[in-house]
Amino acid sequence: MSKHVVMVAAVARNGVIGHEGDIPWSISEDLKHFRAVTKGHTVVMGRKTFDSIGHPLPFRTNIVVTRDPEWSHDNVFTATSLEEAVEVASGHTGDTVIMGGAQIYAQALPLATHQILTEVDLEPEGDTFYPVFEAEEWVETRREEYAGDPAYAFVWLSRR
Repeated sequence: MSKHVVMVAAVARNGVIGHEGDIPWSISEDLKHFRAVTKGHTVVMGRKTFDSIGHPLPFRTNIVVTRDPEWSHDNVFTATSLEEAVEVASGHTGDTVIMGGAQIYAQALPLATHQILTEVDLEPEGDTFYPVFEAEEWVETRREEYAGDPAYAFVWLSRR
């Protein structure tokens, strides 16, 4: 596989990534970071994640995984499985960036070559969780810590 499959997520200490279809914190620097690390790449997301955003992300190829063969949106490619989405992404620019939700992350974890995580120093209530992964399968290649309310860190991981 010549392209990297990169999972990008903001994750609370308790593994929460979402609550009732939204992110349970607001960190503007994380949104800027997300834009910076995904721009020019191909993003893959589930339909619920796409619906929560409401539009294709600019300066990226957008692929939505959906079981609904009738679903479509302008400027968005569709796939019926994560595997199909990764195949479609292979013909497009940049790395394949997995951006949620929980089911897509869980399916992508075995394929992922890298993770770029924002570790959020909170334990919010949530109903959507990032998959648990074996830390020994990954090596941290970079970390940037930030004080704030909440504190957070940008963390880059590569599969061993």
